[in-house]
Amino acid sequence: MTPERFQKLKQVLTRRQPDLTVLAADVHKPHNISAIFRTCDAVGIHRVHAVSPGGEFRHHRMASGGTRHWVGLNLHRSLSAAIEVLRTDGWQLIAAHPSEAAGDFRRIDYTQKTALVLGSELAGLDELAIREADATITIPMQGMVESLNVSVAAALVLYEAQCQRDRARMYEKSRLDAEEFKATLFEWAYPEIADRLKARRQAYPELSDAGELLGNPLRESDT
Repeated sequence: MTPERFQKLKQVLTRRQPDLTVLAADVHKPHNISAIFRTCDAVGIHRVHAVSPGGEFRHHRMASGGTRHWVGLNLHRSLSAAIEVLRTDGWQLIAAHPSEAAGDFRRIDYTQKTALVLGSELAGLDELAIREADATITIPMQGMVESLNVSVAAALVLYEAQCQRDRARMYEKSRLDAEEFKATLFEWAYPEIADRLKARRQAYPELSDAGELLGNPLRESDT
């Protein structure tokens, strides 16, 4: 871990948005999952929520490289359970679903605590998600097609959210809880050591301003 790399990690983590997320309801194609994660990382989303009956999101998390280290994942057993968790935590639910009743996606205030709800590639959103949503949005289309690929739609909406949040100066200082910032920074800087410490239920050691380990609990526990 070089000091330059460590500073880069700190800068990126400082811009993470704890109050912007995606709830993916049964998105199952690997290329769409990867694209959604990449967009989430690019706009500063800290953690994604997913309902994945076939286990595709879990498999992606375990098998893929790249964004698997940078964007957290909360898996839920069902859509109703996911909605209950987000509602209890005060999120507004914005359902991406093309319909006559849906409004232009650019008219939503994404500076609020927002979860963008995405449906499966074939069936779209479940009626429960549409019914429980605070708003249903669509992307205006001028051609013959009626909808976009789910990962493309997610990118358009999330970049609108990024623009609004950038104008509101929400990327200028960290809004993560101090303890979560500290733990996430360690996990980004030393993922293998973090995994081993979590398996042993040991606390992470302190890091210097340059990103150096101040003590090694793995070595200490092995002696």
